[in-house]
Amino acid sequence: MLRHEFQPGKLVSGVFLAGAGVVYAGDAADAWHAPWFLVVPMVVGGLCLGGAASVVNKAVRRRGEARAALGGAGTGGTA
Repeated sequence: MLRHEFQPGKLVSGVFLAGAGVVYAGDAADAWHAPWFLVVPMVVGGLCLGGAASVVNKAVRRRGEARAALGGAGTGGTA
């Protein structure tokens, strides 16, 4: 049993923010040179994709709940 519901929007946003942290850490460790403006599109794009994933997840869950409610009401009380 899950402790909480799965939230793909937070997962996608977190992956992109962790990626931005890796880019900055690599730049700080002199592993590579990353321009300062590289991370802005990564963060903004990750937040936008996370929001889109959250909206899609919410729509899928609502559709499943509505389908279950219709299916449960139309069974005629049989278990």
